Amino acid sequence: MPAEAEQRDATSLPDEPQTPWRTYDITSTIALGKVSGKTRIWLPLALYKDTPWQRSLGHGWQGNFASAGIYRDPVAELVVFYADWNVDTTAPQLQITSQVAKRDRHFDITRRGSAAERSDVLRRCLQSSNLVPTDGLVRRTAERAVGRIKDPVAQGKAIYDWVVENTSYDPSRPGVGRGDIEAMLDSGHLSGKSADISLLFVGLCRSIGIPARPIFGQRIDSSRLFAGLGATGNLSTAQQCRAEFYTPGYGWIPVNPADVRKAIDEEHLSSSDPKLIVLRKLLFGFWEMNWVAFNTAQDVSLRGSNGHALPFLALPQVETAAGRFDSLDTSRFSYTVNASRVEG
Repeated sequence: MPAEAEQRDATSLPDEPQTPWRTYDITSTIALGKVSGKTRIWLPLALYKDTPWQRSLGHGWQGNFASAGIYRDPVAELVVFYADWNVDTTAPQLQITSQVAKRDRHFDITRRGSAAERSDVLRRCLQSSNLVPTDGLVRRTAERAVGRIKDPVAQGKAIYDWVVENTSYDPSRPGVGRGDIEAMLDSGHLSGKSADISLLFVGLCRSIGIPARPIFGQRIDSSRLFAGLGATGNLSTAQQCRAEFYTPGYGWIPVNPADVRKAIDEEHLSSSDPKLIVLRKLLFGFWEMNWVAFNTAQDVSLRGSNGHALPFLALPQVETAAGRFDSLDTSRFSYTVNASRVEG
């Protein structure tokens, strides 16, 4: 194992120049059982737009499907693979391999001059959605969190701090959580997994006029920070949601409050623990490269589907003439994901 993969303590993560690119092959293998009639599957893929921290290098697939392909929704920055099986296929099978290049993402508050984002993108990142309302209790909570702070970067930091201090990571939630932030605030139980925590951050930002968006994705490697913030082996349940917010002059600033809460839960960190103090500071403005970003889409309508819209797309979705599968039903749905580093 490379030396950097052995480093698991956030307090000793070195100050380094920009990390080099690291390339991964990510292979998803799916087999379906107990299907009848025509069948279709949808699978989220890596962002198709290159960024300073992620590049999609291509996809290849094989299986016993009748047809397959990729469609893109540039508005939602959503890339989806789909495959169709005919009525006489009793055991649909699929394997798709994506190659993605990754490196750490850093925000430097001493540097301004980032290119301005398009106004239509910023407008979308201020809108409410089914799970992310921006009025009422959400707005009042955000206003209390920022107080009299006027600087947008400092406001984002105040909301990040509020989310870290007031939420808890709940590993009992299936998948990546439901992300219903109004219900969370109304109940007073601010617990959940990464989607819940990240969408809470996004909603609070949007409610006071700060453009923000969730980034749904998947862990693909071990972590240099804490063991629980990485994943190896079968990655089929390693989905994770991060977030970012926009400020003029700096552009999009990455945050990861969900992993702060995950580390607190799994490492039993007290509020005064030096490891937590460093991690909390680090994950405002830093994304570790051991994660691939899929999309920012919310309220997703799958192309060709007869079913209802999804709050977000992070897991494969299967639909037959009888309706949509439960993606977590292992009796009908076999799903494995493996990632390997590409040398050279």
